Amino acid sequence: MNITPPVGTPLIGSYGKPSDSILDELFAKALVLGDGKSKVVIVSVDLLYPPLEEITQPVRRIINEQTEIAKDNILVCATHTHSGPEVFSKSKLRPDKRIDKSTIDVSCRETLVRKIAGSVLIAHKNMQPVKIGAAKGKLPEIVYNRRPRNKDGRVKMAFSLPDEIRETRRIVTETNGTTRVTFDFPNKQNKMYFGPIDPEVGVIRIESTNGRIVCSLVNFGCHPVSIYPSMPTAISADYPACATRVIEQVEGGICLFTLGLAGNAVPYARGLQPREQIGKSLGGEALRRLQFVSTTDEIALKAMRRKIVFPTKEAPDGEHENEPVTTEIQALKLGDIYILGLPGEILIEVGLEIKSRAKLENLIIVTLCNDAIGYVCHERAYDEGGYEPESGTNLARGAGEILAEQALTLLRQLN
Repeated sequence: MNITPPVGTPLIGSYGKPSDSILDELFAKALVLGDGKSKVVIVSVDLLYPPLEEITQPVRRIINEQTEIAKDNILVCATHTHSGPEVFSKSKLRPDKRIDKSTIDVSCRETLVRKIAGSVLIAHKNMQPVKIGAAKGKLPEIVYNRRPRNKDGRVKMAFSLPDEIRETRRIVTETNGTTRVTFDFPNKQNKMYFGPIDPEVGVIRIESTNGRIVCSLVNFGCHPVSIYPSMPTAISADYPACATRVIEQVEGGICLFTLGLAGNAVPYARGLQPREQIGKSLGGEALRRLQFVSTTDEIALKAMRRKIVFPTKEAPDGEHENEPVTTEIQALKLGDIYILGLPGEILIEVGLEIKSRAKLENLIIVTLCNDAIGYVCHERAYDEGGYEPESGTNLARGAGEILAEQALTLLRQLN
């Protein structure tokens, strides 16, 4: 379902300026699966995020009314493009980052909701017998951790790197299996330690009974900011559009992109050409892995949601406490495939902790899922400083640890 806003619509990264061009159109792409007893929905939308009260709940309500699919079984995630429309109040972010609801184009948002739900209704109407399977690849070349630490353990944000620094890139695999992408600075006294990335490319293949792909899903953790902020007034789905286009052109069907552990992960390079290179390389790695997926139609479906409450930072004036942030996490089980949906922008370290402790071979973590709550940071980040634990979140210290424990509990319950 095409959800591209009209040219002239302000974008999330336009600093209030109207959009003036369309690099690529925005879409809502839906997958509906049924096992004869229950159905589950995954819908990926080219938006910055899907706030629970403003997008996800209204979408679920329409789908439930039209199809009777349980709300617990409907997962709504955003690709996190920074070049999409700004139609959200940001009610769970820091107070100074929230938007006056009276200034929001509610009709635009309501149209978005109907279109997102509509993509699911169309998918539901066109269901057919399929087989499903999953695989994983790796692509560390296109991403790095933007929170390097100096010798004092403090973070100096590196949202982008100059050419001469990028040319020193080295991909390091630690003894515990963790992958880091590291760089050298000209001044050896200014040595910076670059933290981990999640290089995994998760893919799901959904094929017809004759083996033809009718739908695929690709999951990767890297901020879709290839053209942001250099082209703030261009409507775009960023590199995920290039990646899914490659897969759809080669294999056919519909390809959904879901964002992995991207909270502190950014593209190796930015600009129009890097956007194409990153997208094509991701699409190519996904295509490679899709070729050899073992599929089956003998699976059972299961879904669960879990309410989660995060304490928030003390208000800057010190006179009152902020209200806690109430949100949800969600997990789907598609046979031996587990999809864990987490709200907000999850720092890599938090997600890697979940993956390590969950010990599930086919676990795909989807972030910016069902809600927008800002950055979810591990405890050490609050001591290191930097954008994410400071101005990037309203959540108090310990949020990452709360999320990890709750997510692991939900996965155990689902199993």
